[in-house]
Amino acid sequence: MTAVWSPRVTVATLVERNSSFLFVREHTEQGVRINQPAGHWEANESLLDAAKRETLEETGWDVTLTGFVSAATFAAPDGNAYLRFTFVASPMGKRANVSLDPEILEVLWLTRGELELLKDQWRSPLVGEVLDQYLSMGAQPLELVSLGR
Repeated sequence: MTAVWSPRVTVATLVERNSSFLFVREHTEQGVRINQPAGHWEANESLLDAAKRETLEETGWDVTLTGFVSAATFAAPDGNAYLRFTFVASPMGKRANVSLDPEILEVLWLTRGELELLKDQWRSPLVGEVLDQYLSMGAQPLELVSLGR
């Protein structure tokens, strides 16, 4: 009998403003890395709520989700497997006096070209892959993943 595959489920958000995208520079077990605002899906929340929460916790930005980009898998070097749901969002406003997650070093707005120059710092290949997918194909309706809690 084959063991049950149990990936860690995460969400990420592509927040676009004036042809730039919101990223974080964060401490990880692999050193300092660049990623979209992202994190784990928690019990008793929808994927959409998780994406908005993680974006706020990591960047201080409130966002409105506008579309769904992809569901992708990634096998990390440490042996963990991830199932990552990526959304696209519009920034609504930056909150003052929000304490960001402790691993966040910096919040950045980068163009695709600027991100490419930092490729050696990407948290995973998904950082560029999902952005390129969005830039070439756009987003799908949120109704594809707007299941209840």
